[in-house]
Amino acid sequence: MSPERKIPERRGRKARRTRDTLAQAAFELVLDRGLRNVTVEEIAEAADVDRRTFSRYFASKEAAALDSLRGDGDRINAALRARPADEPPLLAYRRAVLDWLGDPAAEPWHLRPRIFDLLVVAEEEPTLYAAFHHIRVDAQEDSVAIVAARLGADPRRDIRPAVTVAAGAGALLAAQAAWVRGGRPDSLPDLVTEAFDALTADLLEGPYAAPERPATADAGTTTGATPIAGTTSTTSTTEAVAEGTEATS
Repeated sequence: MSPERKIPERRGRKARRTRDTLAQAAFELVLDRGLRNVTVEEIAEAADVDRRTFSRYFASKEAAALDSLRGDGDRINAALRARPADEPPLLAYRRAVLDWLGDPAAEPWHLRPRIFDLLVVAEEEPTLYAAFHHIRVDAQEDSVAIVAARLGADPRRDIRPAVTVAAGAGALLAAQAAWVRGGRPDSLPDLVTEAFDALTADLLEGPYAAPERPATADAGTTTGATPIAGTTSTTSTTEAVAEGTEATS
């Protein structure tokens, strides 16, 4: 490797470390003191950089505090790209989310320290929630492109990719909201499965009977992670409907 190539690589690693240090400082300060009690200057000082350096990496303290969540959308999309080409799109999206939740190489939300607490704060702080929504929108745009490629469709003219991603992302968002409000940090995989199961003909044609869940634990209690059921072997009603829809499209 030439010396000229090593210099940009070193600069890239240094920039990544600076960004990660700022994000971690924002994450910890926001959780320890509350979003409104933290300034950009304090985040920069905690990361041992100046305000100008902060502004090169982040537009706001909200974006910095949530930066660790941006990679989750990338991992879901990577899992979506890896799903078998013959899977119906919504089924592929569902299984990509479950693959992400079960990935031992990168801990998802429900296993990562204090992420549950961060999303609780996001539910209570409008500007933090708006920043989180922006991250989701970016990830969903990539998802639409991936689904369109699977279908051989032009997403500007064919509405199916956008509808598929809107449905799947909506199920994930509903599960996340129930997870945060339910006070059970271990329950996200079960709630994701339940949310995707709700995307069935029963929900459109008649009453939907939600499965019974254990009583809500105290908000600060964390138990062992719930195993993810049905990731590869169990075919739910949602999957059957998705397969049938694909067969007739």
